[in-house]
Amino acid sequence: MSTMPNIWMIGDIQGCCGSLDSLLAEPIIANDPYARFWFAGDLVNRGPQSLATLRRLMALEERSVAILGNHDLHLLAVAAGVRRPGKNDTLLEVLSAPDANEIIDWLRFRPMAHFEMNHLLVHAGVLAKWDVQKTLLLANEIETALRGNNWQKMLQKMYGNEPDHWKDGHTGGKRMRVIINALTRMRMCTTKGRMVLPIKAEPGHRSDGLVPWFDVPDRATRDTTVVFGHWSTLGLLIRSDAICLDTGCVWGGQLTALRLQDRTLLQVKCKQSLDPHEH
Repeated sequence: MSTMPNIWMIGDIQGCCGSLDSLLAEPIIANDPYARFWFAGDLVNRGPQSLATLRRLMALEERSVAILGNHDLHLLAVAAGVRRPGKNDTLLEVLSAPDANEIIDWLRFRPMAHFEMNHLLVHAGVLAKWDVQKTLLLANEIETALRGNNWQKMLQKMYGNEPDHWKDGHTGGKRMRVIINALTRMRMCTTKGRMVLPIKAEPGHRSDGLVPWFDVPDRATRDTTVVFGHWSTLGLLIRSDAICLDTGCVWGGQLTALRLQDRTLLQVKCKQSLDPHEH
């Protein structure tokens, strides 16, 4: 009788390939040839080895599910010529690689969300009104556009903080922005579920009436475990309905892996020491 392979859910790598190699070399992983891996997005940028990271993930082939985060979409936008590299970006080695086109195409075909064993993997979050089916359908709209012939033009429309909430009637750039912002940028919301995008600090005891997206009342995915990264100042969070795996690898924290089946935790220390509040 075949058993379900172990699934390791891994937080934001952000180009820290040395840390990823150390994590995958841990005996509990290295000695399991059937292990599978879920990567919570932000595979590249700010860390020193974005190119090596992408090559490592590509080599895992069917063993991995790597979803797209905001930094990965930013790389696609720079590759498409619709965005200039930022001063803190470390993407040039990817864009100047001899096989850059192949790498960019691989990235374009990564999913925006993944659902399996009642775990929903996204980079940042899910709007309170969206159930799992809705999330996957909307994620698929973005995936289809990224994989199409006009993907460069599509990326021109993704920048901006508005609209800050979902309506089924949204079309065009507005619709795309809400979906992308929720899946790859969202942290705090109003109690009505409107995104408040500029905020990146830890929730703490807030007096402004804002709550983390996963604590918005009547969240439609509350009976599902939503697995995400993106929020290094929140850090490791393990609840029945929400798991945050971004433990600030690129900022000198740790790269975290959590085994889906039994919540076994694995962490490796990381060398970088940038301040997330300054970037």
